[in-house]
Amino acid sequence: MAKKKKEPAARSNQPKTAATRTTPVPVRNNSGEKKDNSKQASSKMSVTIVALIIISIITWFTWENALENKFTNWDDLGYVLTNPLIKNSSIEGLKHLFDLSSRVMGNYHPLTIVTYWYEYGKHGLEPYYYHLDSILLHLGTTMTAFLFARVLTKSVLAAFIAALLFAIHPMRVESVTWIAGRKDILYGAFYLLACTTHILYIRSTATKRTFYFSATIVLFFLSLMCKSVGVTLPVVLLLLDYYEHRELKVKLLLEKLPLFALAFTFGWLSIIAQKDVGALGTLDVKFSVLERLALGCSSLCTYIWKTIVPVKLTNFYPYPIKGNGGLPAVLYIYPVIVFAGAFLLWKYGRKNRMLIFGTLFFVINLLLLLQFIPVGGAVMSDRYTYIPYTGLFILAGWVLSNGYNNKQKWALPAIALTLAASGAYAYMTNERNKDWYDSVTLWNDAIEKNPESPIGYFYLGQEYYTRFEAATNQTERKKYGDSALHYFNQSVARKPDYTNPIICIGEYQRSTGFIDDAKATYYKALAINDKLESAYLGLGVVYSIKQEYDSAAPMFRKALSLKEYFPEGHSNYANFLEITGKTDSSLIEYAFAISQNPDAYIPYMNRGRIYMKLQQYDKAIADYSIAILLKPENPDPVFMRAQCYAAKGNKTEARKDADAAKRMGALIDPMFYESLN
Repeated sequence: MAKKKKEPAARSNQPKTAATRTTPVPVRNNSGEKKDNSKQASSKMSVTIVALIIISIITWFTWENALENKFTNWDDLGYVLTNPLIKNSSIEGLKHLFDLSSRVMGNYHPLTIVTYWYEYGKHGLEPYYYHLDSILLHLGTTMTAFLFARVLTKSVLAAFIAALLFAIHPMRVESVTWIAGRKDILYGAFYLLACTTHILYIRSTATKRTFYFSATIVLFFLSLMCKSVGVTLPVVLLLLDYYEHRELKVKLLLEKLPLFALAFTFGWLSIIAQKDVGALGTLDVKFSVLERLALGCSSLCTYIWKTIVPVKLTNFYPYPIKGNGGLPAVLYIYPVIVFAGAFLLWKYGRKNRMLIFGTLFFVINLLLLLQFIPVGGAVMSDRYTYIPYTGLFILAGWVLSNGYNNKQKWALPAIALTLAASGAYAYMTNERNKDWYDSVTLWNDAIEKNPESPIGYFYLGQEYYTRFEAATNQTERKKYGDSALHYFNQSVARKPDYTNPIICIGEYQRSTGFIDDAKATYYKALAINDKLESAYLGLGVVYSIKQEYDSAAPMFRKALSLKEYFPEGHSNYANFLEITGKTDSSLIEYAFAISQNPDAYIPYMNRGRIYMKLQQYDKAIADYSIAILLKPENPDPVFMRAQCYAAKGNKTEARKDADAAKRMGALIDPMFYESLN
């Protein structure tokens, strides 16, 4: 007999009362949901603040030893030490920085130069403040990296990991510790902010979309004004559109037209500027299209490898030596690796939008820097990764955050391993900062890493030659001079047609009295390249010393015709004009030399001497006073100023300067003292 089915209890349409509920319900006030959301938001904000504080503390202690570092002779000269643009502290000087003609080292990046202009006006040439500002700016850019990752992934943990790696990775050193590398930090900050505002534009309501769209354009423009490599942004924004599931339609492309217009304009300006200074080249080594593909893919793989294992870092990665059979065969493996990786990513990873975004963000931002179009003599540079690595760091943060949120067993060990690696990276960065202490430590490190490259030997020789010129006793002059000559010869031995060290050898020969040897060396350089302004200048000086003035004059004029910014050229030509009796023209040339480099000591001393001869003592005193500020350890301008005061009848100031010069080691004629009584 079949069992009778139990009838379900009749349902009441009446709502359950508190007495009839079977599960407890929390007591809520009228704004309970809002209050709960408010607490959640407050909690997230607290976690975010703590994360940012931790990152800031770690960043500071990672980088603070760079504050002890000096300027180097690698582009710091052009950007700061001898840059006339930053030495006009007036408002007119500031405006001039934005002229299209005001390019520095083959680049138009006025906002970057503005920071040097400000620092020079405030602190002169004290390197501590330049390093401090670079560290603080890097910390600021790290915060923008955190913000970008936080908005993109909606995860504080992912943003924390990405920003921490961004802050302390050893591949950052070249951008942060190198004063001339600041352009990477500045363009990067605006670049990442533009990415962030574009995401907010996509996700916002109609009322805010105009604001975020306008902000993206403005931030992109500011990024380009810091470094033109930011031209990749419009493509990256299309990548963000893909990540945010926006369909690729004509409207989407039209939306990017203002950005592509800006990118094209600054890209064109950059190519023209690089071409004007001869930067489009690779130390005269030519590579075929296939060879460049191999080199670019090799660099790409090396950048990926150094993300995880950042070892054997150097400030200069030379091109591989090209033998009779071309490049080493092993390099042709890298295009295969890259194309195989791209195929695997497309086949197995194309449905993972974060994987695609992180990888392509990295590749797109490196694409223009992989030397497919040759710029300079290095095949790769650590600083090129400053923004590209952000994609890989965000991808790493997202993977770990996802694993943690989904309670994957591997997540906590992986996070612990990442934090341990971050500690190791921070230590490596701190140690790498020491390699950048000054020019000697920097180029000794470069030579150790690449002993067959001529570049390191040349720059190290140049540093010792600078010390040779500044030395005040014969023992130091001989020590530094011998070192300079040794490294110049080592550079030429590795590249016989490398004209820079050849000219420097000529300079050393001239400075040590081997005039005919110097003349032959300058002509040797011109036989390799007949457009070397320094070689013509050297010949002008040599012919002047030999009193062959008819031969000297055209050499000076040829040198000045080849280079617009050439303060040492104008100074030497001024000296030649004085020797040949053209005093008025000499004063004009000295004024021009000083306008180009107000920190040059010699033009003030020489012009002051002319003013003394002309009995224009006030002008001479003004020049000697500046010379004293530039070289306070040198007694010569102090004694010369004393003579000017004496000639004016101001015996009190004259005696004061004479006493100061004597304390500094100057030999003062007793008759001069008697004249002051």
